[in-house]
Amino acid sequence: MVPSSAPPYRVVVIDFLKDDLSPERQVLGNLAEIVALNAQSVEELPGQIEEADALMMYHYLEMQQKTLSLLTKCRLIVRCGVGYDNVDIQAAKELNIPVANIPDYGTEEVADAAIGLSLDLLRKISFLNRHLQRSRDDWHYQVALPIRRLRGLKCGVVGCGRIGTAFAVRAKALGLEVQFYDPDLPDGYDKAIGVDRCDTLEELLESSDLVSLHCPLTETTREMINSETIALMKSGSHLVNTARGSIVDHRAVLKALESGKLAGAALDVLEEEPPRNDDPILEAWRDPNHPAHYRLILNPHSAFYSLESLHDMRTKGAENIRRVLTDLPARNVINGVQSI
Repeated sequence: MVPSSAPPYRVVVIDFLKDDLSPERQVLGNLAEIVALNAQSVEELPGQIEEADALMMYHYLEMQQKTLSLLTKCRLIVRCGVGYDNVDIQAAKELNIPVANIPDYGTEEVADAAIGLSLDLLRKISFLNRHLQRSRDDWHYQVALPIRRLRGLKCGVVGCGRIGTAFAVRAKALGLEVQFYDPDLPDGYDKAIGVDRCDTLEELLESSDLVSLHCPLTETTREMINSETIALMKSGSHLVNTARGSIVDHRAVLKALESGKLAGAALDVLEEEPPRNDDPILEAWRDPNHPAHYRLILNPHSAFYSLESLHDMRTKGAENIRRVLTDLPARNVINGVQSI
């Protein structure tokens, strides 16, 4: 009996996944051997990725020039997600390695999560729940006053791409007066989705009762929300971040919650994930005597997740790799390198 030949290509999933890779195998079939490293640091990668024809990576590890230069024949790196700030796309370009993301896998999930967090803040749902958990003496809605009617409140969206647009449409349906700031969008986009446009971030912050962030992390947006920009916001306004943790200076958020400048904040993402136990934002959030205990919602970078979205992410990533390995052009390339 003649043994079956080995798959011609090797695909390495460097982090996050540690199951049987069934979604990836269904797409790639006998075209490629697929290996999941579940690496906890980039120091584990040397000796395991050099011969990869394609890489899949999530958000746990950073791929910089030193690690990328190990790749000897990689034809595509798929960043399984929307954001790609954890891969040096310029270094990959210099090495002639295309990098692609998956911009459409979890649009609904993140938009739904941002809406849920917004409703929680505006209607004081978690705020009241925590007070009741601590003391039955607070068994009254008055502890959470003021609570405003949603209709007529101004909702500011920073970044109106796929997810920001989906969020804006949902917020509009709830009766919020939606406006957005996004310098990269052409004139007329506001008319297409029926919301208002702000010419500057300052204009949006000054006039919004709730601000939801949906922009990528770049050198321009890093710590875009800081003590100076929060000072522009309305007293008693709210902040939601389901984009990238480093867009927000969390120290400034804590100070704003302490002073009452922010009535509430909901953060699905942090600069360091998971955060250290002694991170000031965690300590304040866990302290019943700190205003953040009641006014801050933290989630563990979960807005993207559903059974369906994770399956979409995995299959879309594998499908893009299949395209390249069968000599078709890659989709959603973000560093301008043509697949080879």
